[in-house]
Amino acid sequence: MPSSPNCALECTCPINFPTAMYCDSRNLKNIPFVPTGIKYLYLQNNLIEEIKTGVFDNVTDLRWLVLDHNNIISDKIQSGTIDKLSKLEKLLFSYNKLSKPPSISSKSLDEVKFIGNQLTTFPSGTLSGMENLTTIHLGKNKLTSEGITGAFKGLKSLMLLDLSENKLKKLPAGIPASLLMLYADNNDIESIPKDYLAKLPLLQYLRLSHNKLADTGIPGGVFNVSALLELDLSFNNLESIPEVNESLEHLYLQVNKISKFDLPKICKFISPVNYSRLKSLRLDGNYLTHNSMPDDASSCLRQASEIIFD
Repeated sequence: MPSSPNCALECTCPINFPTAMYCDSRNLKNIPFVPTGIKYLYLQNNLIEEIKTGVFDNVTDLRWLVLDHNNIISDKIQSGTIDKLSKLEKLLFSYNKLSKPPSISSKSLDEVKFIGNQLTTFPSGTLSGMENLTTIHLGKNKLTSEGITGAFKGLKSLMLLDLSENKLKKLPAGIPASLLMLYADNNDIESIPKDYLAKLPLLQYLRLSHNKLADTGIPGGVFNVSALLELDLSFNNLESIPEVNESLEHLYLQVNKISKFDLPKICKFISPVNYSRLKSLRLDGNYLTHNSMPDDASSCLRQASEIIFD
């Protein structure tokens, strides 16, 4: 496709999309000259190690900045670069070598991705005032529970928070009530606060697989909330099925230590209008077989199309 004449020589600026500059997968070691008018800048899959002062001076109104899969370290992000982008909406910075997040000033931000870096903390002021932010991906880092204290406070529009594959020992506090999806699998979480989900009335998807949860760390009824549609507790140390709400649709309990099918934990009262909405239930890798199911399980699980024991 022909490139517009004011594009950087190393990149491509499609004539039919003149506000975008594609510089991805070109073995670049530095960010090339970015001409005025560019709103979407793609720099992924290169060898970039630093972001020099002035590199974005012509495009302070940049909307998307994609820097995934480079070699950028925190100390080589100079001031007057990312912090100068006051209208930035998406900052994709996955698979670099960041030890701390860069300074961000844009209040228009709606998505940030820092997957696969070396973050140990995410300071509380990093995302301050970003009321349009809906999506945060922080998976595959080295974040601790203490290192993210207050990090998500005040984010009134936040819907998805991914903290998987970190070093968390407890679920983060101060999560906005707007959250729909919380991913905290592959951590070291041992317990859940009693009223944790009650403070997240819109939460639909909760993933806690590959943690250290045992029955003693799960308060009675903590998962009995009507908004929750998917609950993943696989690969933990549970000895019994936790109490869930009848509105839950997907329950993953594989590879635990469960030896009893406790039907009242899934259906409190069975009638023509009271039954579980579960569509899928995984119990493989436990001490259960089909013979473990109570006689009235079919009345409770009448919508289940997939129940896996082995």
